[in-house]
Amino acid sequence: MKLRTTILFAAAWAAAAPALADGPAAPIVVSGTVPDDAGKAALLARLRTVYGAERVVDQLAVGRVAAPPGWNERVAGLIGPNLKQISRGQLQVEGSSVSLRGDVGSEAERQRIANELALNLDTSYTVNNGLRVAASEQGMLDAALADRIIEFESGKAALADSGKAILDQMSVALLRLKDKKVEVIGHTDNAGSRAGNLSLSQARAEAVKAYVVGRGVRPDMVSVSGEGPDRPVADNRTAEGRARNRRIEFKVVQ
Repeated sequence: MKLRTTILFAAAWAAAAPALADGPAAPIVVSGTVPDDAGKAALLARLRTVYGAERVVDQLAVGRVAAPPGWNERVAGLIGPNLKQISRGQLQVEGSSVSLRGDVGSEAERQRIANELALNLDTSYTVNNGLRVAASEQGMLDAALADRIIEFESGKAALADSGKAILDQMSVALLRLKDKKVEVIGHTDNAGSRAGNLSLSQARAEAVKAYVVGRGVRPDMVSVSGEGPDRPVADNRTAEGRARNRRIEFKVVQ
């Protein structure tokens, strides 16, 4: 069993997108396996202090995993107000390896957040700074999608009519990007096998690409990937949460 903790703040818009700061607060989903109940309690308490108890979704398990000395304190110490400057983010701690990704408002902010994380760790830890500066093109795509879910036939990669209607609008936005590259990412809930969900999410992303290419978007502009159930934005224990997790994401990558 791997020692791994993942914290998803997938739509926690703050300084990177002030126009959306007054919108609904997104959930902070924490999952993975920690070594003991004390470590779990400390991490949840820290998250609730920073983000508010009502936003934190607990999917943590306690298991027989080996942790570096002081691991519980180190991980809890990583959770600070600086993380609230990241949108669509993920903080993953696996043993002594820390990875952070998401969007921030500036290069200075990107470096500052990573540096602050490193200050809370000793030299046995490594930090992978996967943060990127949010592009205006990304904001345009996000506004076009407007948090809507692109629907498919149940359990299939065939687009529903409502999904096609959204993609007609997304195609117009994609055409405005011209020389930019965009990744279409498929996501699922956690019902069924992980392997099956990975395959379905990939197939759905490919179906989206095929549709927008049919609307005039260049094939070489769009790449696809399927992440299955690995990046939830809501609680999979509720029907509403599972519906939100079954989604297509558009990400400007160049």
